[in-house]
Amino acid sequence: MTLTPTADTPNATQPAPRPLATILAAQRPPRPTAWAACRVFAWRALLKIRHVPEQLSDVIAVPIIFTLLFTYLFGGALAGSTHRYLQTLLPGTLVMAVLLATMYTGINLNTDHAAGVYDRFRTLPIWRPAPIIGALLGDTARYLLASALVVGLGLALGFRPHGGAVGVGIGVALVVAFALALSWVFCWLGLVLRTPNAVTNLAFLVLFPLTMASNTFVDPHTLPGWLRAVVDANPVSHLVAATRDAMAGTASGTQVGAVLLTALATIAVFAPLTMHAYNRKS
Repeated sequence: MTLTPTADTPNATQPAPRPLATILAAQRPPRPTAWAACRVFAWRALLKIRHVPEQLSDVIAVPIIFTLLFTYLFGGALAGSTHRYLQTLLPGTLVMAVLLATMYTGINLNTDHAAGVYDRFRTLPIWRPAPIIGALLGDTARYLLASALVVGLGLALGFRPHGGAVGVGIGVALVVAFALALSWVFCWLGLVLRTPNAVTNLAFLVLFPLTMASNTFVDPHTLPGWLRAVVDANPVSHLVAATRDAMAGTASGTQVGAVLLTALATIAVFAPLTMHAYNRKS
């Protein structure tokens, strides 16, 4: 009895299915480059936001609340008018809103580790830091969204940057660069702490003193001597000053260099600590 080949009957002349052909190939597919792996994990972070958009609620609400609340709560008392105070306040609320969003990198990393996701990532033939760096790159969308909300709302309320679009762009770039560096701190905390709640609580203990004890809301010259020394040494104060000057069109290379140097120093310390904790995490 002779069988007639049909569409469902394997035929020696037909090519093997693509997955089987890949397995049987004499040469294995090339290993992904470091950039390709980071890009994939960045896309994964964006997909998580797309599928769970409510996780952006804080990123959306905090910039709006801070800008409106502090403008109308302190504007008349500190500057005589809300419009005048807004010109000084908005770069500070931009810094505050973006830096508060950096904690979510550590929270998400802690949650994924608890679920065993990163145990699987460590078995893949990819560049070892790619899952973490990709997550950081994906979270840049949070920082840009918070920045756009603060600047957009400020323009609607009467904020007028003398540096124009270029000055605003430089200011936002400085804030995002500093936020990416600070995110490494929370990545490390997300790996060494046991629960997301612990990461959240410690993040607030770190971020609120940094953002509140700065020149965001008041002129440091009006503060007591000991507090003024703390504010002047605070790296967030230098970031706020550099952002203000950039938006005013008077940015100096010294200020910008100091902010970038602080960001690089933060990465130099906490990136190795993060990778050490990541490699030892079971």
